[in-house]
Amino acid sequence: MSLADVPGDIHVVDLGSDGWLLEETPVGPRPVPANHLADYFAETLCPPAWATDLLVYAHGWQTSPESALDDVQRLLALADAQHDSERYPRLTPWRPWTVLVRWPSRSLPSLSGYRRIRDRAHAMSTEGHAARVIGRLLGYVDSHRADPAAPPVLANREGQYLHLVGHSFGCRFLCEAVQWAADPPLTLGWNTSEPAGRPFTADSMLLLQMAAPRDAFASMFTALGEAPLRGPVVATYSRHDRANGFWHLRAEKRAGIGHSGIGTAPAPVSAIRMLPPGEAYPLAALDHRFVSVDASEVFVRGHGPAGAHSDHLRPESAHLLLSLADHCR
Repeated sequence: MSLADVPGDIHVVDLGSDGWLLEETPVGPRPVPANHLADYFAETLCPPAWATDLLVYAHGWQTSPESALDDVQRLLALADAQHDSERYPRLTPWRPWTVLVRWPSRSLPSLSGYRRIRDRAHAMSTEGHAARVIGRLLGYVDSHRADPAAPPVLANREGQYLHLVGHSFGCRFLCEAVQWAADPPLTLGWNTSEPAGRPFTADSMLLLQMAAPRDAFASMFTALGEAPLRGPVVATYSRHDRANGFWHLRAEKRAGIGHSGIGTAPAPVSAIRMLPPGEAYPLAALDHRFVSVDASEVFVRGHGPAGAHSDHLRPESAHLLLSLADHCR
């Protein structure tokens, strides 16, 4: 698939197995030189003026480049299908522009394959360059989005809002990128009006079936409690997710967030259930630093070793995304 086949409202960013940014050339993909990252972003990653919301999506395990693009298109189509001004009164209009982060996530559907991709995702961010590359990507998008409000107000209804969306191991990339940019700290939460002062400031983070231990926010991503995020960290889980249950339990001796929800975290965790599109999320339900969303009644489809791990592309997920976008205004 060439970039010419990608819709205009979606931009694709490809990472190599070391986490470095790749660019297409006549002889195939090659790493973008470190001193040319800013130029590359300037040439290929300029948020259009028509966009109201900017989404950065990182896919998960067992996802081909073509499937990753299909997943993003499905999520956007689900959101478009149910968006209306009565249900989301502050999203008038809703015109998203999306950056899709792709990375080599394929393996055998086995315990060794799960461990291999888990280790790769971790190494790409910690020993490799994924966290810094995505962090700089987010910083570039943030600095070039329309944000006419002066500090301490971070955005207003005429601005462009930045949302991070991850699935499975892709959630780890986003968390590492946010953590990379979190020092010195910034208060997290919609109920704060602290100035940004960071490489970027995201308005929400939605983690769909995150492949990480339940205590990941207390042991691995500790800086997310004071990260450059205006809105909450929202993570879904389903008891039917065998990748985060059966495989994660055997690989890490404990169930994953995508199966059992967020456990311990640097701040209290709010527990709610996933709501159908016809039922609104009150602001009070989502306005917390960490929100664990039980999707066990929604994410139920799936056969084979992963179970319902990839059943996240549902109207209910789009409803949650739109609700976060609506409430961050």
